[in-house]
Amino acid sequence: MNDTATPIKNRKTRYDLNFKRSAVELWQSSGKSADAVAGELGISGQTLKTWKQQLCLPPPPSTAQTLQELQAENRRLRRDLHFALRQREILKKTLGILASPSDTASSL
Repeated sequence: MNDTATPIKNRKTRYDLNFKRSAVELWQSSGKSADAVAGELGISGQTLKTWKQQLCLPPPPSTAQTLQELQAENRRLRRDLHFALRQREILKKTLGILASPSDTASSL
């Protein structure tokens, strides 16, 4: 038997700039590894890393707050905690008074 079928050559798939940019942005914003995101997209992890270097995209904006904002939030949370603790103590005392047997009830 003579096999006349020729082997299929490996062709390089060309991706447009929008796809590359979207893939890199997806990788950066997902928090997943390059290989995981690349596997989902059907490309290699090294290709994704190369695209990142070529595009020189800035890292995604961080949600980190400034030191002053964090300190202000900490002060607010401490005030809220102090208020909640005082409220709890008042409720404990109130419940203690209501739950204790009154003197008049024991003398009946």
